[in-house]
Amino acid sequence: MKGLKVVGYIAVVLLALPGAAIAAETVKLSLDQSLKLARESNYALKAAKARVDQAEARYVQSRKAFLPKVTLSETFIATDDPASVFTYKLRQGIINPETDFSAGALNDPDDISNFHLGVEVRQPLFNRDATIGRSAASMSKKSQEHMLRRAEETIVLEVKKAYYGLVLARKNLDAVKSSIRAMQLHDREAAKAYSEGLITKSDKLSTAVRLAELAEQKMMIEDEIRSAKDGLRFLLRLDSDMDIVPVNGLETDDIVIPANEPLMSESRADLKALEAYADAAGYQYDMAKAKGLPRLNAFFQKNWNDDDFPGFEQNSWTLGVAMEWTVFDGYSNIGKAKEARAGEMEARYSYEEAKDKGLYEIRKAYRLLRTAKSRIRVAEQSLKEAKVSLDFIGKRYRSGLAMTFELLGREQAYTYARMRLNQAKYDLIIAKSELDYYTGG
Repeated sequence: MKGLKVVGYIAVVLLALPGAAIAAETVKLSLDQSLKLARESNYALKAAKARVDQAEARYVQSRKAFLPKVTLSETFIATDDPASVFTYKLRQGIINPETDFSAGALNDPDDISNFHLGVEVRQPLFNRDATIGRSAASMSKKSQEHMLRRAEETIVLEVKKAYYGLVLARKNLDAVKSSIRAMQLHDREAAKAYSEGLITKSDKLSTAVRLAELAEQKMMIEDEIRSAKDGLRFLLRLDSDMDIVPVNGLETDDIVIPANEPLMSESRADLKALEAYADAAGYQYDMAKAKGLPRLNAFFQKNWNDDDFPGFEQNSWTLGVAMEWTVFDGYSNIGKAKEARAGEMEARYSYEEAKDKGLYEIRKAYRLLRTAKSRIRVAEQSLKEAKVSLDFIGKRYRSGLAMTFELLGREQAYTYARMRLNQAKYDLIIAKSELDYYTGG
């Protein structure tokens, strides 16, 4: 009693101190709310969206294959170099035939300052490799968009596993707590019966042993709950001190099992992503080959020169077409073409492997789904029988007509039946989620 008073005093002092005990914030979440939070906050999804943005940016850059490049420049030069002085005087339109063509003026001119304002426009006419590169960028963008959709589907599956894992652990904890309360009552009755000489010390201790087993099981389940909450908080980007209370239970009545093994959807996001990636790699190969073709570009230049900033006094223009053809580059393009071809083959093989693996995963999930449904029926029947048996033995035990080991066996069977049913329902929900995920439905 003295110890209890001390504990109570400490609790009062702690509560009285400011900030000594801060209750964790509790949030009640449904599955739909959890999924919404994950879609908005999960870092993996944000990273996938960033990769889509990068692919979009590369696609925007590929417009240079047909759009002009416009460059504006301003240059200042001061020099007394004879050739440069004569050139800049021509550009500024200040050549004086009487004074500038003498030997002294040409060989030893005065220094000159020149402000040059220039505008240059380069227009691609034929750049086959750049055109193919735009197609590659488009396929790469589509691949990342499909990968984003698959990332969302993956996060949905992970959130469901974490959410229902928390629900399962809480229900198992309820089952164990219920058993503890019942066993505490039986333990008191056993102690009373032992004091009256009705049972042996071994029978009396057996209830205490069972209570210890249940206490250990309770601690393990509480650890599972903490782990499930940590996983859910990580997926939803919630504060580490926030307590999560799931609203949904292990409802399975609305889960329909297909009569036959479902087929894989042709629009499954990861397969579409691999297909688009392989197409992009094919374009990379074509682009590497096209680098051996000539390039044709038009250009236009407009120039202003003056001795004062910014230089609008005299102007001139130049218009032309340039062809560039790299005949030999030391096997660089040949090596790039081989590398691109190998990358394309790798993508094709990855696509076929993903298809085969998907079929295996569908079969596995479908078997688990059907088995879990059957397990629920068996577990429900087992739970009913275990309850009837426990109630019957409990009455006989309280009347002194049943042995302690009989009561303990029935109680253990009943608790185990409850947890088996919880597990079967969880497995059914997750198997259905996995089947939808692997079929791409």
